[in-house]
Amino acid sequence: MSAPRIYLVDDDAAVRQALTLLLSTYGMTVEAFADPETFLAHVDPERPGCLLLDLRMPMISGIQLKEKLAARGIDWPAVMITGHGDVNACRRAFRAGVVDFLTKPVDEQVLLDALGTAARALDALMERREAASLLASLTEREREVLDMVCRGWATKEIAAALSVSPRTIDAHRANIAEKLGTCSVADFVRMTLNSRVLGSSTDSAR
Repeated sequence: MSAPRIYLVDDDAAVRQALTLLLSTYGMTVEAFADPETFLAHVDPERPGCLLLDLRMPMISGIQLKEKLAARGIDWPAVMITGHGDVNACRRAFRAGVVDFLTKPVDEQVLLDALGTAARALDALMERREAASLLASLTEREREVLDMVCRGWATKEIAAALSVSPRTIDAHRANIAEKLGTCSVADFVRMTLNSRVLGSSTDSAR
């Protein structure tokens, strides 16, 4: 797991400077923003990262920012930090998909552990999205063949079920392997499951 890009949003300049310096020493790339509005104006969905958000900020809170990003389809994992946390805020933060909720002053190791959890969650999210993108490139018949392959069917069994020749199924399997970048049945199963998990999480967010 490589060091993640961190998007830090906090209206306290001293906190931004201290956290940026701290995380940079651990090889993390930190992009700091003084307010949620500026971050929303500059955020690029094609440059994923972990969010490090202050809970209480003028106009838009950290939780509201997370919710606004989710409405745009940006569901990157977030760590929330606050000097004024309470049970209700903590509960709402976790419902919004926050991976950890820390109180200021934040212990260095606790923060690093929380960001490590967020980074692993981001890696898993990106893997699911990549799997979904690759699977979307398959034709309807290729997806049908892939499903049977994932269920352990042999080429002759698939051919009989679809009323085609085994050679045709071999051709479909070759196309599937080329598009997905692997010929491993285990990889096929993993990618299919990852895609389904992404679809389920997207439906839940709606």
